[in-house]
Amino acid sequence: MKRIALLVLVVLGAALGAAQAQTIQVDKNNRTIAVTANDKASAPADTAVVTVGFQIYAPDAVTAYSQGSQLSNAILDALKKAGVADKAVESQDQKLAYTEFPENDKSTPEQRMQKAFTLSQSWTVKAGAADAAKVLHAAIEAGANESGNIEWDLADRNGLQAQAAEKALVRARQVATQMAAGLGAHLGALIYASNQTPMTRFSATLNTESVSIGGAVPAPPPPPLAIRPQQVEESATVYAVFSIE
Repeated sequence: MKRIALLVLVVLGAALGAAQAQTIQVDKNNRTIAVTANDKASAPADTAVVTVGFQIYAPDAVTAYSQGSQLSNAILDALKKAGVADKAVESQDQKLAYTEFPENDKSTPEQRMQKAFTLSQSWTVKAGAADAAKVLHAAIEAGANESGNIEWDLADRNGLQAQAAEKALVRARQVATQMAAGLGAHLGALIYASNQTPMTRFSATLNTESVSIGGAVPAPPPPPLAIRPQQVEESATVYAVFSIE
C-alpha cells in the first residue's frame, strides 16, 4: 500500500508540476501534495458613483439649448450646495439632436412639433457610500429627471483580495490535510503557493438601483430615497504545494 501511495503521489506531483511555472521536485525524499482552492471575501461598499442627468424637449434647437443650459447649471449648483466637490463630478454625455420618435408613438403632429428637439446631459458623481442618497436627492430636486444608476465600490480592493486569498489558502490546507490522511500520511509544511486572481470579479458594482422622475417635484419636498450600500465581493484562487510526512 505504501508503494502504491507513493507512486500515486509521484504521478500527481509530476503532472501538476509540469503545468506550473515553478517545477516542484517530487521523489521519495520530498513527497508533496498540490491543491488548487478558491474562496471569496466581501465587505460593504464604502464608495458610490452616482449617475445623474436630465432630458428635455423643445420645439427648436435654440430653445432646447437655452432651457438645457439653465437646468444643467442648476443641477451642478445643487450638487455643490450639497457638499459635492467639483473634482468629484465628471461629465459623461451631452447631446442636442432632433427627437427620434418610436414607431408606435401616438403623439399628434402638434405634440411632435413641441418635442422636435431633445437635449440630454449626464454626469457621474463620486461620493462616500453613505452620501449616495443625498447626492441623488439634490440632483433630482434640481430637475435631474433621468438619474439613479449607482455603482458601488470599495476603496481598498487589494485588501479585500488579500482576505479572499487568505481564506482560499486555509481551504487549500484543509483539502490537503484530508488527502494526506487518506494516503495514511501527515501533512507537513507549505513549500509553495501562488495567488491566481480570477479574470472576472464578482462585484456588487454589476448591480444598480435606479429611479427616473419626470415633471415638477411637489412641495413640500420628499425625503431622500432609502438607499443602502451593496456588498462588494472579491474572489481568489490559490495553488498550494505541501510536503507530506
